[in-house]
Amino acid sequence: MTEVVKYRPAADELSYTFGGREPVRRVKPGTILELYTEDCFGGRVRTVDDLPSQVCEFPYLNPVTGPFHIEGAEPGDTLAVHFAEIVPARDWAVSSTFPHFGALTTTHTTAMLHPPLDEVVWRYDVDVDAGVVRYHARRGDFSTELPLDPMHGTAGVAPAAFESRMTIVPDAHGGNMDTPELRAGVTAYFGVNVAGALFALGDGHCRQGEGEVCGTAVEAAMNTVLIVDVIKGVGTPTPRFETDEALMSAGSARPLEDAYRMSQHDLVTWTADLVGLDHLDAYQLISQAGQAPVGNVCDPNYTMLAKVAKRYLGAADAYEGVHGRLRAVAQDYLSSR
Repeated sequence: MTEVVKYRPAADELSYTFGGREPVRRVKPGTILELYTEDCFGGRVRTVDDLPSQVCEFPYLNPVTGPFHIEGAEPGDTLAVHFAEIVPARDWAVSSTFPHFGALTTTHTTAMLHPPLDEVVWRYDVDVDAGVVRYHARRGDFSTELPLDPMHGTAGVAPAAFESRMTIVPDAHGGNMDTPELRAGVTAYFGVNVAGALFALGDGHCRQGEGEVCGTAVEAAMNTVLIVDVIKGVGTPTPRFETDEALMSAGSARPLEDAYRMSQHDLVTWTADLVGLDHLDAYQLISQAGQAPVGNVCDPNYTMLAKVAKRYLGAADAYEGVHGRLRAVAQDYLSSR
Protein backbone atom coordinates (compact mmCIF):
# COMPACT_ATOMS: atom_id res chain seq x y z
CA MET A 1 0.00 0.00 0.00
CA THR A 2 1.32 3.43 -0.94
CA GLU A 3 2.32 5.52 2.06
CA VAL A 4 0.79 9.00 2.29
CA VAL A 5 2.41 11.78 4.33
CA LYS A 6 0.50 15.00 4.96
CA TYR A 7 2.53 17.95 6.14
CA ARG A 8 1.65 21.58 6.83
CA PRO A 9 4.56 23.52 8.31
CA ALA A 10 4.20 25.93 11.18
CA ALA A 11 5.62 29.40 10.54
CA ASP A 12 8.83 28.55 12.39
CA GLU A 13 9.27 25.35 10.34
CA LEU A 14 9.55 27.12 6.99
CA SER A 15 12.97 27.04 5.36
CA TYR A 16 14.74 29.76 3.38
CA THR A 17 17.66 27.75 2.01
CA PHE A 18 18.42 24.59 0.08
CA GLY A 19 20.99 22.79 2.21
CA GLY A 20 22.10 23.68 5.71
CA ARG A 21 18.90 22.46 7.38
CA GLU A 22 17.80 19.22 9.03
CA PRO A 23 14.94 17.34 7.34
CA VAL A 24 11.41 17.84 8.62
CA ARG A 25 10.44 14.26 7.72
CA ARG A 26 12.05 11.05 6.50
CA VAL A 27 10.05 9.27 3.79
CA LYS A 28 10.49 6.20 1.65
CA PRO A 29 10.66 6.18 -2.16
CA GLY A 30 7.16 5.89 -3.58
CA THR A 31 5.64 8.04 -0.83
CA ILE A 32 2.81 10.42 -1.72
CA LEU A 33 3.28 13.82 -0.09
CA GLU A 34 0.36 16.18 0.49
CA LEU A 35 1.98 19.52 1.24
CA TYR A 36 0.98 23.06 2.07
CA THR A 37 3.32 25.74 0.80
CA GLU A 38 3.16 29.40 1.77
CA ASP A 39 3.47 32.16 -0.81
CA CYS A 40 6.74 33.99 -1.44
CA PHE A 41 5.79 36.70 1.05
CA GLY A 42 5.06 34.22 3.84
CA GLY A 43 1.37 35.22 3.76
CA ARG A 44 2.15 38.70 5.03
CA VAL A 45 1.06 40.63 1.93
CA ARG A 46 -2.73 40.33 2.03
CA THR A 47 -4.03 43.68 0.74
CA VAL A 48 -2.79 46.32 -1.71
CA ASP A 49 -1.72 48.40 1.29
CA ASP A 50 0.66 45.72 2.60
CA LEU A 51 3.91 46.80 0.97
CA PRO A 52 6.47 43.96 1.12
CA SER A 53 9.21 46.35 2.28
CA GLN A 54 7.08 47.15 5.34
CA VAL A 55 5.51 43.80 6.26
CA CYS A 56 8.28 41.38 5.20
CA GLU A 57 11.77 41.00 6.59
CA PHE A 58 14.74 40.25 4.34
CA PRO A 59 16.08 37.56 3.93
CA TYR A 60 12.90 35.80 5.12
CA LEU A 61 11.31 35.69 1.67
CA ASN A 62 10.42 32.82 -0.66
CA PRO A 63 9.93 30.15 2.04
CA VAL A 64 9.90 26.47 1.13
CA THR A 65 8.25 23.48 2.77
CA GLY A 66 10.76 20.82 3.74
CA PRO A 67 13.35 19.52 3.32
CA PHE A 68 12.34 15.87 3.10
CA HIS A 69 14.92 13.11 3.48
CA ILE A 70 14.19 10.42 0.90
CA GLU A 71 15.50 7.12 2.23
CA GLY A 72 18.09 5.43 0.05
CA ALA A 73 18.89 8.50 -2.05
CA GLU A 74 22.66 8.93 -2.39
CA PRO A 75 24.99 11.13 -4.44
CA GLY A 76 25.00 9.84 -7.99
CA ASP A 77 21.31 8.93 -7.91
CA THR A 78 18.39 10.92 -9.33
CA LEU A 79 15.33 12.05 -7.38
CA ALA A 80 12.11 11.85 -9.40
CA VAL A 81 9.25 14.08 -8.22
CA HIS A 82 5.89 13.72 -9.95
CA PHE A 83 3.52 16.65 -9.43
CA ALA A 84 0.02 15.18 -9.25
CA GLU A 85 -2.03 18.20 -8.17
CA ILE A 86 -1.40 21.89 -7.43
CA VAL A 87 -4.41 23.83 -6.08
CA PRO A 88 -4.49 27.39 -4.67
CA ALA A 89 -5.11 27.34 -0.93
CA ARG A 90 -6.85 30.74 -0.81
CA ASP A 91 -9.32 32.71 -2.91
CA TRP A 92 -6.84 35.54 -3.39
CA ALA A 93 -3.26 36.00 -4.51
CA VAL A 94 -0.89 38.94 -4.83
CA SER A 95 1.83 40.34 -7.04
CA SER A 96 4.03 43.41 -6.79
CA THR A 97 6.73 45.58 -8.24
CA PHE A 98 9.82 46.36 -6.19
CA PRO A 99 12.39 49.12 -6.30
CA HIS A 100 15.66 47.66 -7.64
CA PHE A 101 14.17 44.27 -8.59
CA GLY A 102 12.75 43.09 -11.89
CA ALA A 103 13.75 42.96 -15.53
CA LEU A 104 12.76 46.56 -16.42
CA THR A 105 14.23 48.62 -13.60
CA THR A 106 17.59 49.63 -12.18
CA THR A 107 19.05 46.91 -9.95
CA HIS A 108 22.14 46.52 -7.77
CA THR A 109 23.92 44.88 -10.72
CA THR A 110 22.59 47.33 -13.33
CA ALA A 111 23.13 50.72 -11.74
CA MET A 112 21.23 53.64 -13.25
CA LEU A 113 20.73 57.27 -12.22
CA HIS A 114 17.00 57.28 -12.83
CA PRO A 115 14.64 56.68 -9.87
CA PRO A 116 13.68 53.08 -9.08
CA LEU A 117 10.19 51.82 -9.86
CA ASP A 118 7.41 52.35 -7.35
CA GLU A 119 6.54 49.58 -4.92
CA VAL A 120 2.96 48.62 -5.84
CA VAL A 121 0.86 45.59 -4.84
CA TRP A 122 -1.86 43.98 -6.97
CA ARG A 123 -4.45 41.67 -5.38
CA TYR A 124 -5.96 38.98 -7.62
CA ASP A 125 -9.25 37.17 -7.10
CA VAL A 126 -8.72 33.42 -7.43
CA ASP A 127 -11.68 31.37 -8.65
CA VAL A 128 -10.66 27.71 -8.70
CA ASP A 129 -14.10 26.49 -9.84
CA ALA A 130 -14.13 28.86 -12.82
CA GLY A 131 -10.44 28.25 -13.52
CA VAL A 132 -9.49 31.93 -13.62
CA VAL A 133 -7.68 34.68 -11.77
CA ARG A 134 -8.99 38.23 -12.03
CA TYR A 135 -6.58 41.08 -12.62
CA HIS A 136 -7.49 44.63 -11.52
CA ALA A 137 -5.42 47.63 -12.59
CA ARG A 138 -4.27 49.79 -9.68
CA ARG A 139 -4.25 53.06 -11.61
CA GLY A 140 -7.38 52.73 -13.69
CA ASP A 141 -10.66 50.83 -13.99
CA PHE A 142 -9.44 48.05 -16.27
CA SER A 143 -9.87 44.41 -15.25
CA THR A 144 -9.67 41.08 -17.03
CA GLU A 145 -9.70 37.34 -16.40
CA LEU A 146 -6.63 35.19 -16.95
CA PRO A 147 -6.59 31.38 -17.05
CA LEU A 148 -5.63 29.70 -13.78
CA ASP A 149 -2.46 27.67 -14.41
CA PRO A 150 -0.98 26.68 -11.01
CA MET A 151 2.74 25.94 -10.81
CA HIS A 152 5.65 26.04 -8.40
CA GLY A 153 8.44 28.52 -8.95
CA THR A 154 10.83 26.90 -6.48
CA ALA A 155 11.73 23.22 -6.11
CA GLY A 156 14.96 21.35 -5.62
CA VAL A 157 17.39 19.41 -3.50
CA ALA A 158 20.36 20.30 -1.31
CA PRO A 159 23.48 21.39 -3.22
CA ALA A 160 26.73 19.45 -2.97
CA ALA A 161 29.80 20.03 -0.77
CA PHE A 162 27.99 21.28 2.35
CA GLU A 163 26.76 24.31 0.44
CA SER A 164 23.64 26.24 1.45
CA ARG A 165 21.86 28.40 -1.13
CA MET A 166 19.11 30.96 -0.61
CA THR A 167 15.81 29.72 -2.02
CA ILE A 168 15.69 32.64 -4.46
CA VAL A 169 18.79 31.35 -6.30
CA PRO A 170 18.35 28.80 -9.13
CA ASP A 171 21.23 26.50 -10.04
CA ALA A 172 22.01 22.87 -10.81
CA HIS A 173 20.23 21.78 -7.61
CA GLY A 174 16.96 23.41 -8.73
CA GLY A 175 15.86 26.38 -6.65
CA ASN A 176 13.91 29.39 -7.88
CA MET A 177 13.71 28.48 -11.56
CA ASP A 178 10.30 30.16 -12.02
CA THR A 179 9.29 28.19 -15.08
CA PRO A 180 5.58 27.75 -15.87
CA GLU A 181 6.49 24.23 -17.03
CA LEU A 182 6.60 23.05 -13.39
CA ARG A 183 2.86 22.37 -13.21
CA ALA A 184 0.69 19.34 -12.38
CA GLY A 185 1.37 16.40 -14.66
CA VAL A 186 5.12 16.94 -14.86
CA THR A 187 7.82 14.74 -13.40
CA ALA A 188 10.91 16.68 -12.30
CA TYR A 189 14.33 15.04 -12.05
CA PHE A 190 17.05 16.34 -9.73
CA GLY A 191 20.55 14.97 -9.33
CA VAL A 192 21.13 13.87 -5.73
CA ASN A 193 24.07 15.63 -4.04
CA VAL A 194 23.75 14.57 -0.39
CA ALA A 195 22.35 11.57 1.44
CA GLY A 196 18.56 11.73 1.43
CA ALA A 197 18.48 14.35 -1.36
CA LEU A 198 16.71 16.83 1.00
CA PHE A 199 13.91 17.91 -1.32
CA ALA A 200 11.98 21.13 -0.65
CA LEU A 201 9.20 23.00 -2.43
CA GLY A 202 7.56 26.42 -2.43
CA ASP A 203 6.76 29.64 -4.28
CA GLY A 204 3.35 28.69 -5.68
CA HIS A 205 2.04 30.74 -8.60
CA CYS A 206 -1.57 30.79 -9.78
CA ARG A 207 -0.07 31.69 -13.14
CA GLN A 208 2.95 33.41 -14.60
CA GLY A 209 4.07 34.75 -17.93
CA GLU A 210 7.35 33.40 -19.27
CA GLY A 211 10.23 35.24 -17.65
CA GLU A 212 8.29 36.50 -14.60
CA VAL A 213 9.28 39.90 -15.98
CA CYS A 214 8.42 42.15 -13.02
CA GLY A 215 10.00 39.69 -10.58
CA THR A 216 6.77 38.33 -9.09
CA ALA A 217 4.00 36.12 -10.44
CA VAL A 218 0.44 35.71 -9.14
CA GLU A 219 1.85 34.57 -5.80
CA ALA A 220 -0.23 32.11 -3.79
CA ALA A 221 -0.21 29.52 -1.05
CA MET A 222 -0.74 26.05 -2.50
CA ASN A 223 -1.99 22.61 -1.57
CA THR A 224 0.16 20.23 -3.59
CA VAL A 225 0.18 16.46 -4.03
CA LEU A 226 3.36 14.83 -5.30
CA ILE A 227 5.12 11.47 -5.38
CA VAL A 228 8.85 10.98 -4.79
CA ASP A 229 11.02 8.15 -6.05
CA VAL A 230 14.73 7.38 -6.36
CA ILE A 231 16.44 6.26 -9.57
CA LYS A 232 19.55 4.45 -8.37
CA GLY A 233 22.90 4.86 -10.04
CA VAL A 234 21.70 7.35 -12.65
CA GLY A 235 22.93 10.91 -12.45
CA THR A 236 21.17 14.07 -13.64
CA PRO A 237 23.49 17.05 -14.22
CA THR A 238 20.82 19.77 -14.21
CA PRO A 239 17.08 19.73 -13.47
CA ARG A 240 15.01 17.96 -16.10
CA PHE A 241 11.25 17.76 -16.62
CA GLU A 242 9.07 15.24 -18.38
CA THR A 243 5.42 15.39 -19.39
CA ASP A 244 3.34 12.97 -21.45
CA GLU A 245 4.33 14.94 -24.54
CA ALA A 246 7.79 16.43 -23.96
CA LEU A 247 11.24 16.32 -22.39
CA MET A 248 12.91 19.46 -20.99
CA SER A 249 16.27 20.49 -19.57
CA ALA A 250 16.85 23.53 -17.37
CA GLY A 251 19.92 25.74 -17.25
CA SER A 252 20.50 28.49 -14.69
CA ALA A 253 23.33 31.01 -14.96
CA ARG A 254 24.22 34.60 -15.80
CA PRO A 255 24.19 35.95 -18.45
CA LEU A 256 20.97 34.62 -19.95
CA GLU A 257 22.78 33.30 -23.01
CA ASP A 258 24.83 30.96 -20.79
CA ALA A 259 21.63 29.65 -19.18
CA TYR A 260 20.35 29.07 -22.73
CA ARG A 261 23.52 27.22 -23.69
CA MET A 262 23.41 25.06 -20.56
CA SER A 263 19.84 23.96 -21.18
CA GLN A 264 20.44 23.28 -24.86
CA HIS A 265 23.66 21.37 -24.16
CA ASP A 266 21.91 19.09 -21.69
CA LEU A 267 18.97 18.42 -24.00
CA VAL A 268 21.27 17.66 -26.93
CA THR A 269 23.44 15.23 -24.96
CA TRP A 270 20.40 13.69 -23.23
CA THR A 271 18.72 13.17 -26.60
CA ALA A 272 21.89 11.62 -28.02
CA ASP A 273 21.99 9.12 -25.15
CA LEU A 274 18.27 8.30 -25.33
CA VAL A 275 18.05 7.84 -29.07
CA GLY A 276 21.57 6.54 -29.70
CA LEU A 277 22.62 9.46 -31.88
CA ASP A 278 25.97 11.06 -32.54
CA HIS A 279 26.14 14.40 -30.73
CA LEU A 280 26.09 16.36 -33.97
CA ASP A 281 23.05 14.43 -35.20
CA ALA A 282 21.29 15.22 -31.90
CA TYR A 283 22.42 18.84 -32.19
CA GLN A 284 20.83 19.07 -35.63
CA LEU A 285 17.58 17.43 -34.46
CA ILE A 286 17.15 19.70 -31.44
CA SER A 287 18.05 22.75 -33.55
CA GLN A 288 15.07 22.05 -35.80
CA ALA A 289 12.55 20.49 -33.39
CA GLY A 290 13.34 22.18 -30.06
CA GLN A 291 11.74 25.04 -28.16
CA ALA A 292 13.22 27.39 -25.55
CA PRO A 293 10.74 28.40 -22.82
CA VAL A 294 12.01 31.17 -20.55
CA GLY A 295 12.19 30.75 -16.77
CA ASN A 296 13.14 33.65 -14.51
CA VAL A 297 15.01 36.70 -15.80
CA CYS A 298 15.28 38.59 -12.49
CA ASP A 299 17.07 36.43 -9.91
CA PRO A 300 20.78 36.03 -9.04
CA ASN A 301 20.88 33.44 -11.84
CA TYR A 302 18.59 33.38 -14.86
CA THR A 303 16.82 30.21 -16.06
CA MET A 304 16.16 28.86 -19.53
CA LEU A 305 14.60 25.59 -20.63
CA ALA A 306 15.22 23.50 -23.72
CA LYS A 307 12.19 21.43 -24.77
CA VAL A 308 11.51 18.78 -27.38
CA ALA A 309 8.36 16.79 -28.18
CA LYS A 310 8.69 13.07 -27.51
CA ARG A 311 7.11 12.24 -30.85
CA TYR A 312 10.36 13.24 -32.55
CA LEU A 313 12.44 10.81 -30.47
CA GLY A 314 11.06 7.48 -31.66
CA ALA A 315 10.78 4.85 -28.94
CA ALA A 316 13.15 6.60 -26.53
CA ASP A 317 12.12 6.07 -22.90
CA ALA A 318 13.56 8.48 -20.33
CA TYR A 319 14.60 7.02 -16.97
CA GLU A 320 13.07 3.65 -17.88
CA GLY A 321 9.51 4.95 -17.83
CA VAL A 322 9.38 6.35 -14.29
CA HIS A 323 7.16 9.26 -15.42
CA GLY A 324 4.41 6.96 -16.69
CA ARG A 325 4.60 4.76 -13.62
CA LEU A 326 4.36 7.65 -11.16
CA ARG A 327 1.61 9.31 -13.19
CA ALA A 328 -0.50 6.13 -12.98
CA VAL A 329 -0.02 5.97 -9.21
CA ALA A 330 -1.00 9.64 -8.92
CA GLN A 331 -4.14 9.21 -10.99
CA ASP A 332 -5.23 6.21 -8.93
CA TYR A 333 -4.65 8.10 -5.70
CA LEU A 334 -6.48 11.26 -6.78
CA SER A 335 -9.45 9.26 -8.04
CA SER A 336 -9.71 7.33 -4.78
CA ARG A 337 -9.79 10.34 -2.44
